[in-house]
Amino acid sequence: MADLITSLDDSKFVYHVLRYTSDLVRDEWVNIGVILFDPLTGALRLRLVEEQNEYARIRRLHPAAEEDALRGFRDHLEDRFATFLRNRRMERDGPLALGQELQGLIENWNSTLSNGLQLAPQKGVYADDLDAELERLYAEHVAPPRKVTRVGSPGNRAMIRGYCGQVWKAAGLWDRIEKSARVTEFTFPGDPMRIDYCYRRNGTRGYVQTLSVSRAPADCKLFAYTASRIAIRAPFASEFAAVTDVPLLSENERHRFVRDTLREAGIEPVPMEGFAVWVAKLRPMLQ
Repeated sequence: MADLITSLDDSKFVYHVLRYTSDLVRDEWVNIGVILFDPLTGALRLRLVEEQNEYARIRRLHPAAEEDALRGFRDHLEDRFATFLRNRRMERDGPLALGQELQGLIENWNSTLSNGLQLAPQKGVYADDLDAELERLYAEHVAPPRKVTRVGSPGNRAMIRGYCGQVWKAAGLWDRIEKSARVTEFTFPGDPMRIDYCYRRNGTRGYVQTLSVSRAPADCKLFAYTASRIAIRAPFASEFAAVTDVPLLSENERHRFVRDTLREAGIEPVPMEGFAVWVAKLRPMLQ
């Protein structure tokens, strides 16, 4: 580990690209995610494919690829990392020992992961922010290429999340919110859906989901169903918001469908162009 830290004088973090192959004999693979961590503190970030256009791209390259299996990889890795943290004694060992143990855990993953999932060779990178660097690496190695878009123009959920992340960080709330929260405790085991952002304030838990009205308006029904399940089964008060890529216009029939579906489920629609103001109003209640 000392050699690794020494070698990282110009590379503060290290990362692995996650690769998927449906046929080990042919050794044809596609990048599906990124693991990024700080070897000095053990702080780790993980991101895998989750958009329908990303799954469609994988199926074009690997027709035998199973979406359920791909979705399950992320849960599996997160569970292993959570188990690792529960089983160690950080108070005694300190953060450097955590980084050393994490390094060993990831090195061991290659021999114990599913045959279809592999880790690319480890690389180092210098950066100041794990979350920002994770987004950069994911865009560079995994995400389908996309054009730069402006706020208020049509875009996919990855673009919306990128903007939302900037707003959360500018407001100083990034470390106070939960990201990509599972909903299985409120719905049913195996539910692949995740809520983009969650927060707590004065006994209330808030849920914020990004929604691409221009590309997948029907997703509003999925979030509406999930919100209704959470409202019924959560042991605390709940509030919901959906950040949309474009403002919902009353004269647009599809926009009215999205707006009414969300509001009927108690979800507040928030256009991207108004998200910074929405977060600014929320900020005093989270501090």
